[in-house]
Amino acid sequence: MVVEWWFELVLPRFGLGGVSDRGRTERLRRFARRFHGLALELGGLMIKVGQFMSTRLDVLPPEITAELDGLQDEVPAVPFDGIRTVAEADLGVTLERAFASFDPVPVAAASLGQAHRARLSTGLAEDAGFADVVVKVQRPGIDTIVRIDLAALRRIAGWLSRVRFVSSRVDAPAIVEEFAATSLLEIDYLHEAGSAERFAEGFAEDARVATPRVAWERTAGRVLTLEDVSAIKISDVESLRAAGVDPDAVADELARVTFEQLFVHGFFHADPHPGNIFVTPGGDDWTLTFVDFGMMGQIPDDLRAGLRDVVIAIVGRDARGMVAGIQRIGVLLPSADTAGLERAMTELFDRFGGMAVSELAAVDRREMVDFADEFGETLRTLPVQLPENFLLIIRAISLVSGVCSTLNPAFNMWQAVEPYAGSLVRSEGGRTVQDLGRQAMSTVASLAGMPRRIDGVLTQIEHGRLAVASPGTERRLAAVERAVGRVVSAVLFAGLVIAGALLRADDGALGAGLMVASVLPLGHAVLAGRRRR
Repeated sequence: MVVEWWFELVLPRFGLGGVSDRGRTERLRRFARRFHGLALELGGLMIKVGQFMSTRLDVLPPEITAELDGLQDEVPAVPFDGIRTVAEADLGVTLERAFASFDPVPVAAASLGQAHRARLSTGLAEDAGFADVVVKVQRPGIDTIVRIDLAALRRIAGWLSRVRFVSSRVDAPAIVEEFAATSLLEIDYLHEAGSAERFAEGFAEDARVATPRVAWERTAGRVLTLEDVSAIKISDVESLRAAGVDPDAVADELARVTFEQLFVHGFFHADPHPGNIFVTPGGDDWTLTFVDFGMMGQIPDDLRAGLRDVVIAIVGRDARGMVAGIQRIGVLLPSADTAGLERAMTELFDRFGGMAVSELAAVDRREMVDFADEFGETLRTLPVQLPENFLLIIRAISLVSGVCSTLNPAFNMWQAVEPYAGSLVRSEGGRTVQDLGRQAMSTVASLAGMPRRIDGVLTQIEHGRLAVASPGTERRLAAVERAVGRVVSAVLFAGLVIAGALLRADDGALGAGLMVASVLPLGHAVLAGRRRR
């Protein structure tokens, strides 16, 4: 931090900003490499910090995120005696009494815990309906390490918040609190067990999706016992083909399940990497089996409302409404100057608005690249900070996209998401029309009261109670009234056209009727503008 402050804050004050600029790329890469090594050395939460930083494309330069992208949550296993101590303390009995057998060699070891195969006793197995289990046990003392590391991160975030150069671009304390909330949930295995059951309930009627059942009698705050559902790793294409499972079909189903989590359930697996998804063969009845529910994401009501505002703005190609929706979601900090973003969004709608995914694919690649560069430059000038749930959505889609591309090199994620995006717009269509109707009625109400207010103003003028600088005030007020009337007509026209377009798919007659009715306010908006002044 001291080195970065020296180069980014001190040197530019003495006219040496060029020195800082020339070495910035290599300096940032060197910093990221050193943190990578530090995280592996310290283990614990620092590996999670590095992984979290690698996803913060909104606030960190690509030189840092690229270096940290390969940081894996793989560390040496804890000696079995330490694992035994934690498990027996939480379960209240010895492992020999808790399980019929318990393998001391771990299946996997991570920074926060490790997993062992075991077998339930006969009585518990009969009650649970399964005997083979995987027992996830926290590393000894990891809860203390997590809290100490979080305290240090909060202190650093507090220092950063006092630096105007940083605070004007990034809300560091908020980022740390988002990370803290996620980390504390990851070491609460009772919460993870509940997440596993909630995920299973969402797909209870879907024969393609399976989840491990929880052995609650052998689960506690630091011990999680789940049904052993190990099968073919989803990225093992050769094994899938050998088992008679079509990898292309697996890719399609994985995409479908992912978007169903996002668009339908609002509760999703945020870490769907290949190690957390198995394919269980069964002829044509194979299943996707998800494991590890420590990192889950959900779309809360305020985020849904913000996304709904964005949908309304996209339907109406309203750049200002789009920016307002983005602000409501929390992507932009309060200090953001949104004028440039509004201009960029207006250009985006003008150039690409209304195009289907297939049409966008036909756009000249150079045009898309040029616009992306311009748009990216605009975003980099703004204090953009994505909420944690947004980052988890991006992470989930990115991981799933990578897995699907491994299964089917020709897989197109955009084509997979298009039906769900269309469904979202249709399901929100009624609300969209209602919002547009409320906006139009609000404007109509304002117009209805305007003649009375104008008359009051003119009365004051006649009685000499209002000082007027121009003799043409009455004429200008009449012009304002006509202009407001045209605005109301334009709003009503837009509302009726959009409502008709949205409803045509479900009710052709009603949709067509609304679009025909839009001719009346359109005529007033156009013809009123031709009236003599």
